[in-house]
Amino acid sequence: MSDIYIPGVKSRYDTDKLIEDLMKVERIPKERAQKNVENLKTEKTNWQDLGRRMAGLRESARNLYSFQSPFTERVVKSADESVIYGTAGRDAAEQERSFIVKQIASADRFLSKPLPENYTVPPGNYTFGVGKESLSFTYRGGSLKDFAEAITKRGRDILRADVITVEPGTRSLVIEGLKTGSANRLTFKEDAEKLALSAGMIEKIDSVSRNLLSDPVNIPSGSTKQLKISPSLPTKSGLMLSYEIATRVKNDADEEAPGPPPGPELPSAGSITYGGITIENDPAAVSLPSYTPPPKPKRVDTMDVVQLSFSDGTTKLLPPITDSTEYKNYQFRIADISEGKTISSISVINGNTHRDILLQNVRIYDSEANEGLRPLRAVSTAQDAILSMDGIQVTRSSNTIDDLIPSVKLTLKGTSDKTVKINVEPDRQASKDAIISLIANYNRLLADLNVLTRNDDKIIQELTYLSKDEQEEMKKKLGAMQGDSTLNTFKSALQRLATSSYPTALEREMALLAQIGVSTDVRKAGSSQGYDASRLRGYLEIDEKVLDQALQTKLPAVKELFGKDTDGDLIVDSGFAFALDNLIRPYVQTGGIIALKTSGIDSRIGQEEKRIESLDKQLAAKEQSLKQQYGKMEGALNSMEKTSTSLDQFSKSSNQ
Repeated sequence: MSDIYIPGVKSRYDTDKLIEDLMKVERIPKERAQKNVENLKTEKTNWQDLGRRMAGLRESARNLYSFQSPFTERVVKSADESVIYGTAGRDAAEQERSFIVKQIASADRFLSKPLPENYTVPPGNYTFGVGKESLSFTYRGGSLKDFAEAITKRGRDILRADVITVEPGTRSLVIEGLKTGSANRLTFKEDAEKLALSAGMIEKIDSVSRNLLSDPVNIPSGSTKQLKISPSLPTKSGLMLSYEIATRVKNDADEEAPGPPPGPELPSAGSITYGGITIENDPAAVSLPSYTPPPKPKRVDTMDVVQLSFSDGTTKLLPPITDSTEYKNYQFRIADISEGKTISSISVINGNTHRDILLQNVRIYDSEANEGLRPLRAVSTAQDAILSMDGIQVTRSSNTIDDLIPSVKLTLKGTSDKTVKINVEPDRQASKDAIISLIANYNRLLADLNVLTRNDDKIIQELTYLSKDEQEEMKKKLGAMQGDSTLNTFKSALQRLATSSYPTALEREMALLAQIGVSTDVRKAGSSQGYDASRLRGYLEIDEKVLDQALQTKLPAVKELFGKDTDGDLIVDSGFAFALDNLIRPYVQTGGIIALKTSGIDSRIGQEEKRIESLDKQLAAKEQSLKQQYGKMEGALNSMEKTSTSLDQFSKSSNQ
């Protein structure tokens, strides 16, 4: 269908199309410039992506030889983490320790008897204590729940209270100290004591505490010290024995060997004096047998020195002490040692021949009694943690212990009669993860370099770990920088580092990455012959069994393989990770090669955009000029057409 000409709306000569066709030719330089800008922006993005890949690889490399190197990390492995576990700092020494957790630290937690639901706490001044800290407040009176909330709100980090239903239709008040340890007993003063007594939380008792010895006493080797208990104490729950002991071990040189006996004393031989002249008689001569020193007594060393005696005539040795020039505290629950008997005395029997024992602060006390008060319904009582490390018994007020093994924090979770071993060793898993991360970043950077510098679609197909979207993005980059000498040089240097040797303490066994299971294996998978072209790209592979074995048996050498100080100045100057850092640094540092590349591209983009802006102005002027010219032409044609029509009409009228 032919175009319909509408005067004043559409040109009958289709000048708009003619102008558009002419302008398409005129726009070709602008379109080329725009295409160039797009290519430059893509090139800039490629450089920026490479920069991020390089920075990621450099960070992984620095992590393997810097002061934060995972090779210096330490981990604590427990044979039973339900009993004891720990964490270690970098300074912790490799070691194995044996623990028996006899008692974990706990805090006082007291429960009242079941109280009516409408039980009202009377107004008054309430004072609670937890160890040396106290809480005092004035209460106006109210329900158990309101009173518990008042305690918790004011208790901060020392005291907490709650209301629970033990029996249907009743309420019980629970008051809990928040600090563990025998020194942090929960105490009640003023109206708090009255409430605890009336609520059946505590009761008054007569104290059975006995201070048997305060001042230090020296018990020389071979002697005995007996402390009588009068009147005798029957064993009952909560009864504790506490004493402090130090030892002083004497060397053999301290013992003076006895000399020979002096022999008989002979009377004087006498003398005679005459005329001022004295003549002495010859002294008596006694022949003495030769002296043979007696044999040295057999050395006796025993740590079983503390003994309990009972009214029925039986005795019981307490656990052995340990040598210490400083006083060490020993605590025992007497009911665990001799239940149902009556204690009559405590003796220290020093059967040693070269060791003196110093004793002080011997006392027996009721651990459940506190200033004449004892809990009736103790959910738990304040007590210290008691544990032995390699046979040495220690006590702590908390279940978190950070002063027993240097740079190791231990946490007690439960008790155990069996020995639980704790091993402090290098965190080999962290080292392995860091190496795997380094190799992964290395391979990903190398994959980007291969894609950008090679125009082979097989390269992308070999990267099976890429998603479909990532593969499509890679196809857009394929061969984009094929002739770039900077990238080709960098890629060659990168691959060369992976196959170079580095000095270590075990250079014959641990100088190459391949010796820890990291290599460029070019053999076909599952075949002993032939080569796989996809494995010739330089990607690194990890044999985990070889790597695990190297980390287990030769960890120091593996560490040196990635970073080593060869000249003793405490600065790493060799190793694969160090070499990677040195190679990548000029590219990614501020003002480095990547920055120069992208800034140069930005400058070219700016120039092209200015050119496009200039071309836009030229094209606008050209289009306006064409419209004016074609407008004039169309006006002239219309005028000529009108003249021709007038002439035709004049000719027709003349002929008529």
